[in-house]
Amino acid sequence: MKAIKAYTIQFVGLKEGKHHFDYHINNTFFSEYNYDEFNDANLKVNLLFEKKSTLLELGFSVSGSLNVNCDVSNEPFNLDIEDDFKLVVKFGEDYNDDNEEILIIPHGEYQINVAQYIYELIVLAVPAKKVHPGIKNGTLKSDILSKLEALSPEEQTKEEKDSEETDPRWDKLKKLLTDK
Repeated sequence: MKAIKAYTIQFVGLKEGKHHFDYHINNTFFSEYNYDEFNDANLKVNLLFEKKSTLLELGFSVSGSLNVNCDVSNEPFNLDIEDDFKLVVKFGEDYNDDNEEILIIPHGEYQINVAQYIYELIVLAVPAKKVHPGIKNGTLKSDILSKLEALSPEEQTKEEKDSEETDPRWDKLKKLLTDK
């Protein structure tokens, strides 16, 4: 949890106004959360922290690439991601994070840890189905795709479908549909 402490911002000592924080995210960040879906991570998170007299506004922006495995071919590839998220921190009686865009912290707090918000921003920026760009444009050559192609059912041409023997009773019933 030492790595997570690096994402703690002590806002009591900050002057009112805008402050910038930059974070470089790699696999050690995700290992703190026991998240191993990424082979490698090279991300940059920019945090615009605006302190006002009654609340705090945080604007997260992430960009970079993740090395992930394709869901179709299991081939590793670099997936570029870019996303942003805004969070408003207000002060109240009790801690409350029920609303995903508003965080309420007790009046006596003097710091906030943004690691969980960065983690969620990155994980939610990854698409549900990760497809290698080589599959989309047809340039990827892999053993798995070759095997899938070999095992896929072959399409029949219209002539082959017509030449197949069918039950004559069905043909007469089909004729009823077309007769008017």
